[in-house]
Amino acid sequence: MSIRPVHKVIKSKPTMEGAGVHLRRAFGFGNTTDFDPFLLLDDFRNDIPADYLAGFPWHPHRGIETITYVLAGTVDHADSIGNHGAIEAGDIQWMTAGRGIIHQEMPKGDQAGRMHGFQLWANLPSSLKMTAPRYQEVKAPEIAVATEDDGTQARIICGNFWGKKGPVTGIAADPIYLDVTVPPGKRKRLPVDTSRNAFAYVFAGSGKFCNASGPLAVPTEGVNWLDTAPPAEADDRSLILFDSGDEVVVQAGEQGIRFLLVSGKPLKEPVAWYGPIVMNTQEQLRKAFDQLNEGTFLESEAPKK
Repeated sequence: MSIRPVHKVIKSKPTMEGAGVHLRRAFGFGNTTDFDPFLLLDDFRNDIPADYLAGFPWHPHRGIETITYVLAGTVDHADSIGNHGAIEAGDIQWMTAGRGIIHQEMPKGDQAGRMHGFQLWANLPSSLKMTAPRYQEVKAPEIAVATEDDGTQARIICGNFWGKKGPVTGIAADPIYLDVTVPPGKRKRLPVDTSRNAFAYVFAGSGKFCNASGPLAVPTEGVNWLDTAPPAEADDRSLILFDSGDEVVVQAGEQGIRFLLVSGKPLKEPVAWYGPIVMNTQEQLRKAFDQLNEGTFLESEAPKK
């Protein structure tokens, strides 16, 4: 087994989206090659209602899949293919925009005014950019949970992990999307296929993601190798991007650690991206915005076979 080295540690950055929602962006709208097939990860955590209630009114998407995972509060959803409803704490909304969809997402806080969740964008391969849009809503009790003897727990949103399968299916990027909790002081090895790009996003507690497949030099003080450099410290709102290997090793801190662990097979395709539209060429991108201006965006058809 080879431990995936830590390629970089990034703190998510404050930004504003929608009609004025304050959130933090872990990555997105730059060079996302290292994260392929993923394009963007937003952490919309807030306990000030005025900073999120304006929400994300009606807007288009094409060429991607958006994955919304709610931990606190509620997100009301409606779209142009007739879906509407609300996702609450622990629920998942997985929307395949395909050739085009217009939707809105309106967050509401819990009784204490807290709102917390994540939105991840996954790219679609060129062969599926113009596929029919699709919507999957998964309630918290449907999400598989695997618990190890040491108390480590993984909620499996998508993919197969520790002998269990997540409820979200038919996703082009074949992702594995986990919500992992490691108890205080525990060290855990988490398998990740070598063919995948992988990242973790810490949102509670802290710990170290160990980044050497062989033993590190043992310092004269006699502490074990997990306490030496170069393992990276990772705390709340830290994004950890991993290099290649077949497992991630994490050492939980005194308060334990909870993080998203996401991996997917890279598409290795060109990306032409502006706002909510992600295509392969600038010509395709211009056509999408022309259709929006002409009012024909939703009338686009899947390519003939």
